[in-house]
Amino acid sequence: MKYSKENIIKLFEDILKDESEGLTGKEIFLTDVKISGDNRITVLIDSFEGIKIKDCAFLSKKIEQHLDREKEDFELVVSSAGLDNPFTVYKQYEKNIGKLIKILTSDGKKIKGRLISIFEDKIEIEPEIKKKNIKIEKENITVAFNLIKEAKVVITF
Repeated sequence: MKYSKENIIKLFEDILKDESEGLTGKEIFLTDVKISGDNRITVLIDSFEGIKIKDCAFLSKKIEQHLDREKEDFELVVSSAGLDNPFTVYKQYEKNIGKLIKILTSDGKKIKGRLISIFEDKIEIEPEIKKKNIKIEKENITVAFNLIKEAKVVITF
């Protein structure tokens, strides 16, 4: 019996309902669950306040308590979604309002700009266009979620 993504998601949601006082982040949310063919379970989480190592350790311990190694061996990793991973859930867009993001649309178009606002079915971006170190003002762009192939925060130093 292999563990399923749906079972892990349900388990995670139940743990958050019952055990939220053990977490340092105020609103931790699931961004993805991956299960490899050899039962490596990866649970990626995020929070508006950031993820602490003790949050990952706490959730890992709680999830593992509900899984049975005697029935099915597994490896469990609970980790922050990380800046280099694409957005997978709506809350990641909410968290990153005001930040510089880059988008790849389903038709291959690349857009880079500041995430201004999000709506139920689309986002609004203030495009970043620079020519010879001069920022050019351009009208905001609206992109429907169903046209976004990938969106990520642009890491700047």
